[in-house]
Amino acid sequence: MQKIMVCLKRVVDYNVRIRVRPDGSGVITEGVKMSINPFDEIALEEALRIRERGEAKEVLVVSIGASQTQQQLRTGLAMGADRAILVEESDAVGPLTAARAFLALIEKEKPELVILGKQAIDDDNNQTGQMLAALWDRPQATFASKLELAGNQATVTREVDAGLEVIEFDLPAVVTTDLRLNEPRYVKLPEIMKAKRKPLDMTTLADLGVERAGSLRTLSCEAPTARGKGVMVENAQALVKMLQQRGLLS
Repeated sequence: MQKIMVCLKRVVDYNVRIRVRPDGSGVITEGVKMSINPFDEIALEEALRIRERGEAKEVLVVSIGASQTQQQLRTGLAMGADRAILVEESDAVGPLTAARAFLALIEKEKPELVILGKQAIDDDNNQTGQMLAALWDRPQATFASKLELAGNQATVTREVDAGLEVIEFDLPAVVTTDLRLNEPRYVKLPEIMKAKRKPLDMTTLADLGVERAGSLRTLSCEAPTARGKGVMVENAQALVKMLQQRGLLS
């Protein structure tokens, strides 16, 4: 295999407590730590391990977002990716637009395998990978907890309600990753310094010939209802009586 393409997304770090804007137009991102989407970080780690086993020669990381997204791409380069491409777009894009942009990059870069997280933790759409596979007209394997390669074939193990499901498919293909696939490596300072010298190319949706798909629009955001305080009861009978009073038991 010559090349693996990994798709990354810039999101609010999963350790940060999310706060909704007072006008409900979205979440506050100013002054907030931003990171690679955790599922995408797992995808990159898997691509790096494949290359380290000698089963691929190059790992390319790509992303769509504002110029600040270069920070997350540089983190991907510090982890070990060889090159990076940023599709610069100041406004948020939906899954279909993202899939179209990634397809344009695929047609240009010709990777044998495309890996991305099963979903982003900001919108939880879980759509981009499936849409990309459909547009590319290639096989897909979602929610991968294990990935094995053998020549031009791949095998993915995925967790389902009934247990484990094993899928075999031909490459090129799209794989989306689940949490149990691996644990991403820790980036050390020397790798961060080396990443500054690695190539990071810039392009735009217009340069790729991609039009935005404006079918999705966020109307408002609101924080979850605050959880009420717990109540102590003396015994099981008191618990049953309280549940009945609240209409939770008949």
